[in-house]
Amino acid sequence: MAMERWEPLKDMVSLRDAMNSLFQESFVRPGGVLSPSAIPMPMDVAENENEFIVKASLPGIKPENVQITVHGDSITIRGDIQAEDEKKGETWHVRERRHGTSQRTLTLAAPISSEKATAKFDHGVLTLTLPKAEEAKPKQIKITGA
Repeated sequence: MAMERWEPLKDMVSLRDAMNSLFQESFVRPGGVLSPSAIPMPMDVAENENEFIVKASLPGIKPENVQITVHGDSITIRGDIQAEDEKKGETWHVRERRHGTSQRTLTLAAPISSEKATAKFDHGVLTLTLPKAEEAKPKQIKITGA
């Protein structure tokens, strides 16, 4: 019978790996926790001197089922995808397309002027143009002589 030599450093490395794995899986990742029924809403956000441009992908959602709410520097986009009715005598073999609500709240770097905001919906892509509020725009101060 062969004797196996105990190597404490080997055991410590595997304990460290186990702890790292535990911490990585325990914390909530940016964007929140996705439940199996949650519908992701990928988006792009760009900023220039005067406005924010937000593009959100909302495939399968009709424009009349999208709600956009602005509150200060936060914007919430919510869309509802209606489920197809099951027909009598019909058997599903695969049903992977999701239905339900997709919602995402985004905090911008500056307050926006919601009265001047515009929204366009084209081929499942929502494009929001959100002008910055006047108090958020940079201003120059002129020097006067004394």
